[in-house]
Amino acid sequence: MMRSHYCGLVTEALTDQTITIAGWVHRRRDHGGVIFLDMRDREGLLQVVIDPDTPEAFATADAARSEYLLKITGRVRRRYEGTENDNMTSGKVELLAKEIELLAKADTPPFPLNDENINVSEELRLKYRFLDMRRPEMQERMKFRAKATSVIRRYLDDHDFLDVETPILTRATPEGARDYLVPSRTHQGEFFALPQSPQLFKQLLMVSGFDRYYQIAKCFRDEDLRADRQPEFTQVDIETSFLSDDEIMDIAEGLTKTLFKTMLNVEFDTFPRMTYADAMKYYASDKPDLRIPLKLVDVADIMQNVEFKVFSGPAQDPKGRVVALRIPNGGEMSRKQIDEYTKFVGIYGAKGLAYIKVNDANNINNGVDKESGLQSPIIKNMTDDVLVELIQRTEAQSGDIIFFGADKAKVVNDAMGALRVKIGTDLEMFTCEWAPLWVVDFPMFEETDDGKWTSVHHPFTRPKCSVEDLKNNPETALSIAYDMVLNGTEIGGGSLRINTVEMQEAVFDALGITKEEAELKFKFLLEALRFGAPPHGGLAFGLDRLIMLMVGASSIRDVIAFPKTKTAECPLTEAPAEVDSKQLRELGIRVREKEKAQ
Repeated sequence: MMRSHYCGLVTEALTDQTITIAGWVHRRRDHGGVIFLDMRDREGLLQVVIDPDTPEAFATADAARSEYLLKITGRVRRRYEGTENDNMTSGKVELLAKEIELLAKADTPPFPLNDENINVSEELRLKYRFLDMRRPEMQERMKFRAKATSVIRRYLDDHDFLDVETPILTRATPEGARDYLVPSRTHQGEFFALPQSPQLFKQLLMVSGFDRYYQIAKCFRDEDLRADRQPEFTQVDIETSFLSDDEIMDIAEGLTKTLFKTMLNVEFDTFPRMTYADAMKYYASDKPDLRIPLKLVDVADIMQNVEFKVFSGPAQDPKGRVVALRIPNGGEMSRKQIDEYTKFVGIYGAKGLAYIKVNDANNINNGVDKESGLQSPIIKNMTDDVLVELIQRTEAQSGDIIFFGADKAKVVNDAMGALRVKIGTDLEMFTCEWAPLWVVDFPMFEETDDGKWTSVHHPFTRPKCSVEDLKNNPETALSIAYDMVLNGTEIGGGSLRINTVEMQEAVFDALGITKEEAELKFKFLLEALRFGAPPHGGLAFGLDRLIMLMVGASSIRDVIAFPKTKTAECPLTEAPAEVDSKQLRELGIRVREKEKAQ
């Protein structure tokens, strides 16, 4: 028998029993001739004591070093009073070793695995990921993810969903990001694409009559990365037929509640719903963090005729926006802090960050004392009436500060939405630990820089209007789409899908996709819609993002076993890598030397 128990599961219930463990040396200590080994496996740590009266075991323990792999047989005994460790499952007992077998030696690790506070670069951690994942923190995260996935599967199985796999090698389709292409050896000059999502296949499954489908699906997108993006990631993919959007959201909400209750013992009430229009109006984001009680206030109408062109210009521009953000008790901010926030919004294209400190708001009804009541470089450009109305609309109080954003709507939304979260985080303004919500009623389309339309979600989303209304007023069309947001992160999103050829062709037409192009790229879907496609819809959860939030990690790379870096590289396997010329010849591919040199 290699082992009888996991290190981390040995408790006082096993006192006086002889057991065998196998694990890595987490830490070694020599206390006056008695050796202590903290042994580690996936379930945690166990303290092992080796006395000199077991000479062979003592000699092996004496030679052991960090990360040596040992098999140890011994007797479980209670720790002496005052030496217990309540932070460990095994903290009330220890193993008195009788026999120790060296299973494998280990070189000195490139970074300590027994110090969670050690400062190690992510690049080094990923290069030695097989060692990094031995750390207790990473072990717990991987176990958490596995258990969470099991909870998800059980929930969906219990609700009559079928687990169906869809292809990895498929056809390139426009879904918002670049495809990863795979050259075909048997059809030279032609390419497969790795799926950005199983979107079209799950719709085809609905046409096939599998009215409740799910899959823990791998997805691939060749896009610029950030903390919550990876070139390959995992979705909990769900699709249903004959259900309304409310019924689909109820299923997804029930899944989320079950997951949080089971894994974290957190109970959610019914998720609030917010329209996309309100989310952008009050939070300048389609994924607002409702833990932060700050809201934006539109003030363009007040600013239209002020002498300050920074405000009046965007206020008079149909595509501009002017907003105010009141920070309670923010008047205590130093000029240095304000300058730092000014630099921060500059990241998002803002040209500056105007502000007004409200030193005394008590006399605003009788006019504004610019010398003592308000403090700002910009108030000299505004009349008393404008200032009074600003104070009233923002409901500012003495001691507050008001920040302003004025520019094109996108710049204002990006900058002020981010500033709201930044200040709320810096000032620790969170009112709760978890804030879930649904964002609904998204626009069907958004305008590109060249004046054309593009899908807000994807071109298979069902509009909330008739074919005729879509053709005549694409700019006002809403979609039957819904995003689940948690703490300012989109963790899932979906929609009802188009199930008629007429509506699908109308959407393609609005997007500038010709009939010939549609037939070329979506022929199999359009054919399916002609054979009695049921009303259907679904959604997909970003599993990596969801687990990241639940375990409190700062990046999805910390909840993926073998992730890529921010530059889409794998330091462990050194991928991507060049391939030899023979493989390229078989694929009918030649690498251009100029591009290769770059």
